[in-house]
Amino acid sequence: MTIQIDPEKQSIDLGIVIRDSEASLAFYRDILGLEHVMDMPMPIGGGGVMHRMKSGSATLKLVRFDTPPTVSNAPGPIPGSIGLRYFTIWISNLDEAMAQIEAAGYAVSTPIVTVRPGVRVAIVVDPDGNLVELLQNG
Repeated sequence: MTIQIDPEKQSIDLGIVIRDSEASLAFYRDILGLEHVMDMPMPIGGGGVMHRMKSGSATLKLVRFDTPPTVSNAPGPIPGSIGLRYFTIWISNLDEAMAQIEAAGYAVSTPIVTVRPGVRVAIVVDPDGNLVELLQNG
């Protein structure tokens, strides 16, 4: 049997466990511009809150547990370890976004680079060390 993807949802949602709600909301909502849709109690893991953010049809679920985990993902660039290393948000104003991100003091893992004609990317680091690729196409 093959999993049948729901035709009503044409994207993948992503959950990220965070340590500090305010720091993560400041990054994803205020700097990257994702829409903060709602907060809800986290029903697993001993309690906490899930901040639901929208990017198009995708949902980014920022989960802060009442007792934060003590282990983090391996730090470093994309080839630094196996596993989920980054996710991509398509934007239309990469130069302006990077200027704002750098002015706000967030770390840049990879400055703006052209990966193929018309496609430029940069990779920034969120407050918990997760890598976020910003991609401008065209």
